[in-house]
Amino acid sequence: MELGGKVALVTGGTHSIGGAIVAGLHAAGAKVLATGIEDARGAALVAALGAPARYRHLDLRSDAEIDAALAACRIEFGRLDCIVNCACSYLDNGLATARADWLAALDVNVVGAAILMQKALPLLTKPGGVIVNIGSVAGKFGNGFRGPYSVGKAGLMHLTKLAAVSLGPQGIRVVTVSPGWTWSPPMEAMTGNNRDLADRAGAEVNPLGRVGRMEEVANVVVFACSDKASWVTGCDLAVDGGFATVGPDRGLGPRYWCDHYRGEVEGGG
Repeated sequence: MELGGKVALVTGGTHSIGGAIVAGLHAAGAKVLATGIEDARGAALVAALGAPARYRHLDLRSDAEIDAALAACRIEFGRLDCIVNCACSYLDNGLATARADWLAALDVNVVGAAILMQKALPLLTKPGGVIVNIGSVAGKFGNGFRGPYSVGKAGLMHLTKLAAVSLGPQGIRVVTVSPGWTWSPPMEAMTGNNRDLADRAGAEVNPLGRVGRMEEVANVVVFACSDKASWVTGCDLAVDGGFATVGPDRGLGPRYWCDHYRGEVEGGG
């Protein structure tokens, strides 16, 4: 098993992509401490997975809760090899977001991840420790409806580079894993739980012609945490079906779009 004997701590690990990551790490042989603020979901997840998965409440806005989670990890497992920063706030009203909401969202999406890294460093395996930050295509491109979420993901992706340089001499790798459009609870809600609809929409923007699956994101996180990725650090591993490669013209070029609108323009429509 790829991660046999390793211990991983996952933030935001109660459900959705975070839950899939917990399950993926567990299946790969890791001992996993799933953390989050949705206690009932977290407890149900680890109960379904079985030992050696554990759940602990962790609000990343609290230094005391970060300290307590790390102490619990030390007592329960005796070590820490991998951190996956998946927790995020969706508190977002675009550019109209109030100051208090900006600060609250970024406290989770960037500051919380940074403080967890800082406080976990004494426990993290050296050499061989791994930190995986969960980014997003939202942190790479402009989005007229996003504010703190996109800015937070962009900041988290830069934090990866900073930490990779700072921690590399101690043998600690830091990478970002950035999903694109993924079949997960938010997309289930916006499509009325219609995966065919989601895949049809995804085909418009993803070269692979559908939206991703949460398990596909988890698989890349498992790889990043494994010794197979021992020479990978400071970079973004895109799990987006090619979304980030095509740009706003969807990779079709100007000739396609000029021909597409030719009849409308020349016909006066």
